[in-house]
Amino acid sequence: MTAAAALTAWERTVNPPAEDHVPVLATELVDLLDPKPGETVVDCTFGGGGHARLFAERIGPEGTLIAIDRDPVAAERFAAFEAEAGCRTRFISGEFSEALLALREEGVGVDAIYMDLGMSSLQLDAAERGFSYSHEAPLDMRMDPRQELTAATIVNEWPESRIRQVLKTLGEERYSAGIAREIVARRPLETTSDLAEAARAGMPTAARFGSAHPARRTFQALRIAVNGELESIDAALPIAWDVIPVGGRMGVISFHSLEDRRVKRFFAGLAQGCTCPPEIPVCVCGHEPEAELLTRRPVMPSAEEVERNPRARSARLRVALKLEEGD
Repeated sequence: MTAAAALTAWERTVNPPAEDHVPVLATELVDLLDPKPGETVVDCTFGGGGHARLFAERIGPEGTLIAIDRDPVAAERFAAFEAEAGCRTRFISGEFSEALLALREEGVGVDAIYMDLGMSSLQLDAAERGFSYSHEAPLDMRMDPRQELTAATIVNEWPESRIRQVLKTLGEERYSAGIAREIVARRPLETTSDLAEAARAGMPTAARFGSAHPARRTFQALRIAVNGELESIDAALPIAWDVIPVGGRMGVISFHSLEDRRVKRFFAGLAQGCTCPPEIPVCVCGHEPEAELLTRRPVMPSAEEVERNPRARSARLRVALKLEEGD
């Protein structure tokens, strides 16, 4: 299928109403970023617009909310959001590191930026997009249907060694070798069920009956590989930090350790002061922290939120305040 045809197919997709999307750690994110009336806020991962609606209420008619998303379905959601937002709005279609770079080059003034990483519930619940092992669907997993690489390409064309590495590094799958071997043996794999069965068959019998679905890490790994998610995060974090001014705030919600470790290291590096070796009694490097960590430990969803929305269980929120040099 061509990129144009794929996009047309997506535009015909019937998705759940945007109001069915439940934003994760929404109150905590808004409170920590503390947007004021008239400010400009960037939502790097608009999705269903759940977080954006709360920020729009805070910044009011003189404020501006800039939304970014590479998923064409999100652009449709934004049209509905824009009609009722109650603030100035702008939508940028594309990968968020590239969109942030464009904003930096434009010299757009921004007061706060937030990212809700990973995939949205709207994507997960759209069965035909192939993100979930719970639905029978073609092996797709693209957040942007205009790109060429799909999960089917990886499992049917990549060598076993490369698939094994993807499963091990991006899914942290301990049985990556057996699953990769089973995937290659079963080619061609065409559907999510084909992949889920290959993952199950590639595990030791005892490992197939744990609390989590045996294909969970395999699906995570392939989704991350298809969409280049970790590369996007690594590129976007420093650009986003550069865009916000002194006194600006940046928040990131992650959903697995590969994402959270990146965010933690990035913020920790910004918050570090003196980098002199411990044997030097007086600082000679003159290095000053660029950030104050507003979340010394990640904020996690309450038991009540997890009960309402089980998908929030693994969410972690980290927020940093940009300091003036010498603060």
